[in-house]
Amino acid sequence: MNQNTGEAREVNANMSTNGHNNLDLLQLNLDVVRRKAGGKILWQPRIGAWYRDRVFRGEELPQPFTGMDVPGIYRELGCSHRLYNFFNLCIKRVNDHRVRAYSNKIDETLTEEVIETPVGKARKTVRSSVSSPGTRPVKWWVTQEEDFKVFQWLEEHCTWEFDYGLYEKNLGIYGDLGAPTVYLPRVSVQHLYIDLMGVEAGVFALADYPATVEKYFTALYESHERLIGVINKCPVEIINFGDNVHCGTLPPDLFKKYVQPEYIKRNELLHKAGKFTHAHWDGDVKALLPYATRCGFDGIEALTPKPQGDVTLREIRGYFDEKLFLIDGISALLFEDSYPLEELEKQAREAIELFAPNLILGISDEISSSGNLERIRFVGDIVDKYNNSLKS
Repeated sequence: MNQNTGEAREVNANMSTNGHNNLDLLQLNLDVVRRKAGGKILWQPRIGAWYRDRVFRGEELPQPFTGMDVPGIYRELGCSHRLYNFFNLCIKRVNDHRVRAYSNKIDETLTEEVIETPVGKARKTVRSSVSSPGTRPVKWWVTQEEDFKVFQWLEEHCTWEFDYGLYEKNLGIYGDLGAPTVYLPRVSVQHLYIDLMGVEAGVFALADYPATVEKYFTALYESHERLIGVINKCPVEIINFGDNVHCGTLPPDLFKKYVQPEYIKRNELLHKAGKFTHAHWDGDVKALLPYATRCGFDGIEALTPKPQGDVTLREIRGYFDEKLFLIDGISALLFEDSYPLEELEKQAREAIELFAPNLILGISDEISSSGNLERIRFVGDIVDKYNNSLKS
């Protein structure tokens, strides 16, 4: 047994029985974001990559998680689950009836995806990985200016729906683990980079034919505005902006021109319906931290401190006001056995000291496939002892 793993298990052998595993985590999640938790915080790490990579490789999960699904692992760990992967399935994009989408298998690793519309056809080719369930683009959807007309038409002619039946079903299955959450499609530049054409081509497109790209951004925003109208009527209270922001590809000039204005407009619409909003910034962020309080968010998710990211927790705190939540805050690297357990404990306690009660503590942004889940228990004990210390 690795020494650090043994330390974590020894600590957790003496865990309080009055912890997360004895709480109504849905209500605690809502109470925290509503600022009605009496100063308590929530421990809500993400373990999806750890689980998916093992399943993809056909590996049996280690004890005591053998045979469990993701919700089962969370119940075993006694912590909350950020549930947007389940509840986002309730959001249904409805394309115009004239759209035809299909895929062609080229060989064992290559797949062509095709979208046919009345104004043209778009194609993307992806290669599957041999080490994970992910794929990577070989050919992007958009490679030239002419290709934008297909995607502009798609956004102009789509509608959105919310599946209330699936919501109730998922609430019954997963509601003991946390509050329902959904994430919005990526905004403007981040959508251009990650979904349509890649970073390099996206940068050139913004420079070479900005009018075409900006016209598409307008159609995209109007489509998302229709989506927000649907979300504002649904019972989900916590809304994530899943943009994967990284200032190495989204410097302040592009952020201020294309992203910040849309963040402000989106947040204004969502706040009118009483939604709690937070952005997903999971790359280097130091150059963008001055804008953290200027976009209208209630919180920022996945900000990654050193030794993994480019900022410290104290630097992040210096750019936060007294209202902004930190969601996550512990570097994923510290859940590896190669890092001393003391470093994990120090960062967890520092996050609580600096950000509580405006804190949903988690991993920035997920534990890796080689991480140690016993360290999740270890942090959970720290959080439970902190919450219990607040009782009169």
